[in-house]
Amino acid sequence: MDFDLKSLELFVRVARLGAIGKAGTELGLSRTAASQRIQDLEAVVGTQLLHRTTRSVSLSADGEAFLVHAKRILQDVEDALSDLQSDPHAIGGTLRVAGSASFGRKYLAPFVAEFLDLYPKLSLHLHLSDAPFDIVDNGFDLAIRLGNLTPSTLKARRIGESPRIAVAAPTYLERYGTPQVPAALEHHNCLIRSDLRNWVTRGPDGRIEEVKVSGNFATNLAEAVTEAALTGVGIARKCRWEIDEHLASGALVPVLPDHFVVPEWGIHAVRSPSRTPPARVRAFTDFIARKFQKIPELN
Repeated sequence: MDFDLKSLELFVRVARLGAIGKAGTELGLSRTAASQRIQDLEAVVGTQLLHRTTRSVSLSADGEAFLVHAKRILQDVEDALSDLQSDPHAIGGTLRVAGSASFGRKYLAPFVAEFLDLYPKLSLHLHLSDAPFDIVDNGFDLAIRLGNLTPSTLKARRIGESPRIAVAAPTYLERYGTPQVPAALEHHNCLIRSDLRNWVTRGPDGRIEEVKVSGNFATNLAEAVTEAALTGVGIARKCRWEIDEHLASGALVPVLPDHFVVPEWGIHAVRSPSRTPPARVRAFTDFIARKFQKIPELN
């Protein structure tokens, strides 16, 4: 098989722009030269990659499949060149990172400027969403995920902690009293998220206790649990990072402060298992891990 990287790059740009002439211009090729390169590429792969009309160009079914591989080849070459740079700050390319919406706004987005200052040749695409999706199928280099990871083939590195505690507003505790042992939660109004009614805690002596709780408010949204707790509706289980400012102000106070919710959650950098991570992925993972080590609520 005989074709060059410029032909692959041209094909990828044609797929993005929907026009051979415009893609050729971006690469310094005339329309005629660009068209010939595409024809030569199709001859090499032995199939039609593009449907052409007088007005538009679109991918064939084989073209859609080939595009995935073409992008990967070009990215692999870019990664290899970046890895060979003697100066780590010369790392280039596009880094695609996914994270949850609320955590990403608070602990990823604020560090974007500093990271890009360190690596000015890099472009960062940060996708924040609470909807689950496959990072490999969607073309992401890395995802920052919280909680207990389900078994998968993905590679994960633990880069921080997400301790969870029980909290309530002072007004609730003044009205209904403060539980002194985990079993006392059975007699309190507990805020239920996603119908999880078995709360498990670990005490200072390592003892694990499970309590079946109940309450008059349930929701699937973490922010709604926080708001209900702030207004004195009941006792909530929360990640410390979600409520650190409310703890600092006294709007929420720990309940059973020597007990932590289990299972104990971690913060993980998750990536594809298929290869050694590119330099840009290693750079971001190391950078954000250092940042998390300095944040009290993530330790």
